Amino acid sequence: MSETTGSGQGSSPLQTEKGVTNISDAVVSQIAGIAAQEIEKVQMGGGSGAAVSGFLQSMTGGSSSGGGNFSKGVSVEVGQEEAAIDLTMAVEYGQSIPQLTEAARRNVINKVESLVGLRVTEVNIVVSDVQVPEERPMLQQQEQTENMAQRQERQA
Repeated sequence: MSETTGSGQGSSPLQTEKGVTNISDAVVSQIAGIAAQEIEKVQMGGGSGAAVSGFLQSMTGGSSSGGGNFSKGVSVEVGQEEAAIDLTMAVEYGQSIPQLTEAARRNVINKVESLVGLRVTEVNIVVSDVQVPEERPMLQQQEQTENMAQRQERQA
């Protein structure tokens, strides 16, 4: 990664002659998590165990980095011009895992590069669970309850 900005071709939109913009890991994690969850049949964080764990954590006052569930299952390394992203997810039974993961990978790369201005060097994906379609509504209901509890906690 070169720190010098050349004559435009390889320079980062985050480094200009008027100043430098630094993007935190948390921002990249949230954007990557949202982008991955935009793919139907994908659940970030590894399925029912992660959803129940997150729900219990919110009810017992466990720590959340302020980002809600958007960065659950996302790990990033952010540099001045590049980002590497690791995702952990569950997929719905009966769906092609290679197709779902490639769709998630493409969407994450497109969103991070266009919204953040960092070049994504890699998106590694671990599929850690397979969900039966009937489980998904229960997980979404648990996440909604968790989000409401977090909002109420912030207002208190």
